[in-house]
Amino acid sequence: MTQKRMTCILCPNGCDLDVAYHGEPSGQTLFVQGNLCPKGERYALEELLHPKRTLTTSILVRGGAQPQTSVKTAAAIPRETLHRARDALRAIAIDAPVEIGDIVARDIAATGVDVVVTRRVRRTDGVR
Repeated sequence: MTQKRMTCILCPNGCDLDVAYHGEPSGQTLFVQGNLCPKGERYALEELLHPKRTLTTSILVRGGAQPQTSVKTAAAIPRETLHRARDALRAIAIDAPVEIGDIVARDIAATGVDVVVTRRVRRTDGVR
């Protein structure tokens, strides 16, 4: 039997989970203990079988009052696509002005998830 410890991040409880399974995690036998709500079991299963993460980084802004702006994926993406998505974002530069929520990349790394701006950047001449 394989055992793992993880902390559920789906609600403020932050439950410490004890997860055990026979064979591969995708097998029929999966035991989750320590969760205070049903979300813990769902989290453990997803984390073992299909882990996802939200990617946050910065991209270049041309003609902006700041040289960069922060961006993030609009939803979590499969963990194995993080490097491809980050590399794709390194090649992107956008023109100021930039507003929060502007989409800078659609379907990043073929995940079906867009990347959005999280910090406004005005143009160097002060124009919004």
